[in-house]
Amino acid sequence: MSRARLERSRNNKMIAGVCGGIAEHYGWKARRVRLGFLILALFGAGELLYVVLWVVAPKADDGR
Repeated sequence: MSRARLERSRNNKMIAGVCGGIAEHYGWKARRVRLGFLILALFGAGELLYVVLWVVAPKADDGR
């Protein structure tokens, strides 16, 4: 069951949890999302999109 909003992951992260959050939200594998961002970065759009999502997407609650 997916959440209503996209949140950055606290557990599945390498930099800011953006790719992990997208993967958790849609039920995808984080490795594939990261690969997608890498491919977008090669075309010049991945970095900007990642930074925008880093700023806009809230960090997931830790369950406390």
